[in-house]
Amino acid sequence: MSGGGRPGGREVIFEFTTIGESTRVAAIDVATGEEVVISGPAGASRGDLERVALRKLLRRLVSLPQGAQKKTPRRGGRGVIV
Repeated sequence: MSGGGRPGGREVIFEFTTIGESTRVAAIDVATGEEVVISGPAGASRGDLERVALRKLLRRLVSLPQGAQKKTPRRGGRGVIV
């Protein structure tokens, strides 16, 4: 999803995976490549799960050291150099 209404105008990608009675939500900040994961009940609304994952991601981004705000992608598109 695009970050039009997101704090700071950040672009965030959400990935939802439901297994049994729980849903795993990964939120990835496009600019830094930082990822957080939450899980919740499968019956919860996507909006609620997305909001919790976004808050966790924003908290993680604030706690990063200033030099770690941008990760450099490896050549060949596999992984990042930390």
